[in-house]
Amino acid sequence: MTIEVKIEEAGFRPASRISVIGVSEILQIGARAAVMKREGRPVIILGAGEPDFETPDHVKQAAWDAMQRGDTKYTALDGTPALKEAIRTKFQRENDLSFEVGEITVATGAKQILFNAMMATVDPGDEVIIPTPYWTSYSDIVQICDGKPVLVACDADSGFRLTAEKLEAAITPRTRWLLLNSPSNPSGAAYSADDYRPLLDVLLRHPHVWLMVDDMYEHIVYDDFRFFTPLQLEPRLRERTLTINGVSKAYAMTGWRIGYAGGPKALIKAMSVVQSQATSCPSSISQAAAVAALDGPQDFLAERTESFRRRRDLVVSGLNAIDGLDCRVPEGAFYTFSGCGGILGRTMPGGRKIATDSEFCAYLLEEANVAVVPGSAFGLSPFFRISYASAEADLKEALERIATACRRLA
Repeated sequence: MTIEVKIEEAGFRPASRISVIGVSEILQIGARAAVMKREGRPVIILGAGEPDFETPDHVKQAAWDAMQRGDTKYTALDGTPALKEAIRTKFQRENDLSFEVGEITVATGAKQILFNAMMATVDPGDEVIIPTPYWTSYSDIVQICDGKPVLVACDADSGFRLTAEKLEAAITPRTRWLLLNSPSNPSGAAYSADDYRPLLDVLLRHPHVWLMVDDMYEHIVYDDFRFFTPLQLEPRLRERTLTINGVSKAYAMTGWRIGYAGGPKALIKAMSVVQSQATSCPSSISQAAAVAALDGPQDFLAERTESFRRRRDLVVSGLNAIDGLDCRVPEGAFYTFSGCGGILGRTMPGGRKIATDSEFCAYLLEEANVAVVPGSAFGLSPFFRISYASAEADLKEALERIATACRRLA
């Protein structure tokens, strides 16, 4: 029996779940900048959310030792006993949180933790409240899981932080999660205990809403800011809070791909089901390295944060000195999120007007050889993000180029 298939029917057909999702604009800008560098142009890339420090030597040594003793096999599904114990100790030591082993999960990066949690809990039409600006993956993960991202704009006047009034207005009977990130990518904004309190009071009034908090930049905070994670402040939310963290940013271990979380045992078990059919266990070598990171010396964290603070001050002052730009001083992370509304409407040397933050960032890339990311990629315009996890010499040169490019606008 011969089955006839029309040519158009045999072509590739993507699943509908990814029809509204594109490749990250951050990656697209990075790819374009990389091509320009290969062509010989002196591009300075300030788009990547990656520390420029090396992974600490004692962490690298732990990975080597693990390989030498043969720890190169599959591990327990969602984390080795040694790493889970190190995570338990970390939560207790730094956050005053007590988790049992069965309340901890380890995955291939914090992004997989987010994906596992959403896939395990979100049904079609369930809503997830996400304050903007937000890390680009948040809404896409919700949509892949057939959920509905509810984006709540949080402008510079509110410090890019969600208010209790806006949270209350966004909650519906279909709300499944509130997703918070402090300090934030892309804005660097962080929630103090006083900032969190009104939000936690709202959640107490809505017992069907769970809280997912991304603490990835916990150790990168400046000045006198004191970091808190919500569960420290409100233990009554324990049975509906997932606290996410990882070793990528503080320990400069982005490529090692280890994220972790603590939460209710039933949720952690459901997330392990998802992971069992996706990646299975994380890398055994990376887990050994993560144990060394969490259990080892922590004094270098303050030194690195001080280096980031100097760079933050350099970038903020440099941007604020440019007519048309307005940059808030971030409390943490290694990003600035600068307003560029004063640039919109100005005319480029070729005669075309800049109408959006995306067009402004494209202008900086093509005319100034500086790659930054528009606020539209993070759900809030007109802004742009700079990652200052780069050498100070590069930051100074980039600021000079941006200033020159802005002066050329009519």
